[in-house]
Amino acid sequence: MKLKSIGLAFILFLTLSSQAQRGHRTPNTNDTIASKYAPSTLFSTTFYTDKGNEFHSANGEPGLKYWQNRADYQLKATIDTVTKTLIASENLSYTNNSPDALQYLWLQLDQNTYKKDARSNFYTGSAPKANQHTDGYQFESVEIVQNGKTEKADYVITDTRMQLRLPVALNPNGGKISILIKYHYTIPSSAFGGRTDYSDTKNGKMYEIAQWFPRMCVYDDSHGWDTLPFLGSGEFYLEYGDVDYTVTVPWDMLVAGSGELLNPAEVLTAKQINRLAAARNSDKTVMIRTADEVNNPSSRPVHTGTLTWHFKMYNTRDVAFGTSKAYIWDAARMNLPGGKKSLAMSVYPVESIGDTAWSRATEYLKRSVEYFSSKWFVYPYPVAINEAGEAGGMEYPGITFDSPRATKGDLFGLIAHEIGHNWFPMIVGSDERRYAWMDEGLNTFIDIYATDVFNKGEYAPKRDGEYAPKGGNPADEIIPTIADPDAITIMTAADGVTEKYRHPITYYKTAFGLVLLREQILGKDRFDYAFQKLYT
Repeated sequence: MKLKSIGLAFILFLTLSSQAQRGHRTPNTNDTIASKYAPSTLFSTTFYTDKGNEFHSANGEPGLKYWQNRADYQLKATIDTVTKTLIASENLSYTNNSPDALQYLWLQLDQNTYKKDARSNFYTGSAPKANQHTDGYQFESVEIVQNGKTEKADYVITDTRMQLRLPVALNPNGGKISILIKYHYTIPSSAFGGRTDYSDTKNGKMYEIAQWFPRMCVYDDSHGWDTLPFLGSGEFYLEYGDVDYTVTVPWDMLVAGSGELLNPAEVLTAKQINRLAAARNSDKTVMIRTADEVNNPSSRPVHTGTLTWHFKMYNTRDVAFGTSKAYIWDAARMNLPGGKKSLAMSVYPVESIGDTAWSRATEYLKRSVEYFSSKWFVYPYPVAINEAGEAGGMEYPGITFDSPRATKGDLFGLIAHEIGHNWFPMIVGSDERRYAWMDEGLNTFIDIYATDVFNKGEYAPKRDGEYAPKGGNPADEIIPTIADPDAITIMTAADGVTEKYRHPITYYKTAFGLVLLREQILGKDRFDYAFQKLYT
């Protein structure tokens, strides 16, 4: 039992006790006042009363008639670097496994959050300047293919959502429909401060492309259609499926994308293919493209026109990618339980080189994924990627966007945290827009132990808040929130959490509570056994 944890538990106890005592005494006197403590109210919602149903068993496991809809995507994207525009086509195959006939469908249109009249501008209270807005999605065509018939879709767009009104209801229990979309949008600048952008380096622009295609909203047995708008704070809840996509860019640009690269012979040099093969068998980082090769045309297989990169990712809820001619590229093998192997890769500009900086990024990524895989659940994807860019601190399946300026323990903590999101919520599949603590809080909790074990505790301990000073006391973040009578509850929807409480509630309070539960209340064995059941 760790003395530091004992001390933290004691601090928490004293704080709660002193807070309760304030209800019994008038300040600066010995006169007592009536207590407002009502046990029946305090504990009224703590116990699970649902006996389960045919879809969800009472123990939390899927019931006999559990179902989940499916969305498979075929995408073709081109980056126009002159106009900074993404031009794309989408073939979305949607399967309705629910017992309900669906009269209409809903899609998410996250790029519309960058429009001048987007609801998110008013929600955040910090609308971008006039020259930082985009026009959002611009649709050339939207069609549906249903029962063998192709026709123009009847749709309505409201902010970041599209409703498709079907001429014939989509059949339950396996009914299928295809949605064909051609569209383009202006890629927002990093000055916007969003999750997808382009930014400058001395060797060219870096593009971080995320939330870039219309995605199906979830239809489930808990809420029906999940049509909560994208406001920028609440994150994602998405259907699973396979995503097959191509990205066409100028010949001198590299692309790092979610999933597996299917056509390396077309977009890489023979030297790079050989280096990648070496990296797949190396525990040490192998350079795929060095700093000296960044501006050397010989590091590309052709010297004119464009190249099309082809990726595919199985059983995923999303994909994202980065592209730049400024990338240095390195990689190393990841050793996973059961003899499985995967590849860790990093792409970053020359400005980020350094033994205390991104030259160790792949090492950090490799060790984080290996630890999370051995401790909780085996990483399911063939590749994990760090991409350096100004959206730094964002996660998507198989790829993270991390700050190019982060160094030392800050860089390790950033990489471990963002790739940790592949466990929460990418694998578990929780609803981030409703339950932020199930996303950021659970992930911050597993980060703590990744930091403890990395390189014999090189950057440990992480018992402080994610952004608190190294070595700080968790109480510095948690106790003021616990003592705050205006603090929100942990179950507050993500978009209902103000910035004041976002980190203390959704990140730190969750993680701190789980540490106490694991190390003081249940013990590691019982806690770990139960926690692992989230995945199985």
